[in-house]
Amino acid sequence: MTSSIRKQLSDSPVARWSVLFIVSTAMMMGYFVNDVMSPLENMLEMPLSKGGLGWSPADYGFFSGASGFINVFLLMLFFSGIILDKIGIRFTGTLACSLMIVGTLIKYYAVTAGFSSTVSLFGTTLPLSAAVASLGFAIFGVGYEMTGITVSKAMVKWFTGHEMALAMGIQLAMARLGTAAALSISAPIARRISLSAPLLLALGFLIIGIMAFLVFCVMDIRLDRSSAVTFSSEVSDDNSFRWSDIGTTLRSPGFWLITVFCVLFYSALSPFLKFSSRLLILKYGIDADVAGFFSSIAPFGTIVFTPLFGLLYDRYGHGVTLVICGSLMLTVAHFGFSLPFGSSTVAFALMALLSIGYSIAPAALWPCVPKIIPLKCLGTACSMIFFIQNFGRSIIPMIVGRANEFDPSYTTSMIIFGTTALSATIIAVVMLYVNRRKGYGLQLPNIKSGA
Repeated sequence: MTSSIRKQLSDSPVARWSVLFIVSTAMMMGYFVNDVMSPLENMLEMPLSKGGLGWSPADYGFFSGASGFINVFLLMLFFSGIILDKIGIRFTGTLACSLMIVGTLIKYYAVTAGFSSTVSLFGTTLPLSAAVASLGFAIFGVGYEMTGITVSKAMVKWFTGHEMALAMGIQLAMARLGTAAALSISAPIARRISLSAPLLLALGFLIIGIMAFLVFCVMDIRLDRSSAVTFSSEVSDDNSFRWSDIGTTLRSPGFWLITVFCVLFYSALSPFLKFSSRLLILKYGIDADVAGFFSSIAPFGTIVFTPLFGLLYDRYGHGVTLVICGSLMLTVAHFGFSLPFGSSTVAFALMALLSIGYSIAPAALWPCVPKIIPLKCLGTACSMIFFIQNFGRSIIPMIVGRANEFDPSYTTSMIIFGTTALSATIIAVVMLYVNRRKGYGLQLPNIKSGA
């Protein structure tokens, strides 16, 4: 894409901020659905006679990790990035939203069908309801991760040279709003209506999400026509995606440091939120309905703090320093939860600390990626990052589910989370050193002079 066309597209504040809020709405709905069953662990583990599904903690752990099965073991997340770079944002985003709807429909069926039998999967015996729900979650996970890389590439397309970290921060904040809403309202809705009611609400939100993305598609087509060029096929052959770009990306030390950090950081964070409600109920004696609110402190805090730290990075730089601070806060919070004493006040303070760490690291991390990876293969690079990240997000919930069976106090599982977060902090320190050696510019501001 030529520089004049680039200016015509990205220098329109109305156009780029409209795109941000439209595509972020679709992502927000996906995030709501991703965590809609997280506060329901207690209800899912109740006997069938009491309105539950009779799952065990290990069954719930298997289900929680299922979102990465197809992405990891069938390499779908890797292919999602290639689809994005080869075919474009509009097609990939629409496909992603559709897959999320299909997966959620299957989860809804699993909860409402009244299964009573069991099935053996990968050497594990599961209730049939858990197996079917896991299948739905796996299909949903393909669309969920595909949406993430699609929105990331859209942000880079529109905000390079401008408020990129702020835009990504707002996008993440809206996504966290979806997570916070799921953690806050899912359990009360399920208790007052039915176990399946939150999933029915989730389906409605996904329909809103796909409609929002279709509006973006119309805008994107009009913008492409006005500039007489499509984003998915660049003017210059040098700027189009080639298979050799995969090898170039894999040889970059910066790519691998960001990837390993993501695996560790998000493995210490996302699975924790799925177990946090039960942790707060059992260890701190917090009421089941209030526990969902406590769990939502982390994502709600990011709504304010992520754009703020993104703006700081845009204007003043020091991206890797912010990443180190965020992962260190996460480490302290997890080890704090592992202590054999505490109160509801302590739990609130630790969740608040975790919330700040949850905001700082992603706000600075994701704008670092396009400083290392060329735009033409950004979708493939992000998909490889998410693909490898899904190993951790799939394995850690299963390990924690097993650990909770042997140690219901959650002490062992919180030590697992804390050690994982500490490892992420060490990787971030190495990233600071490599940035100085390679000159990636990760510590420099994102807003270009005169932009």
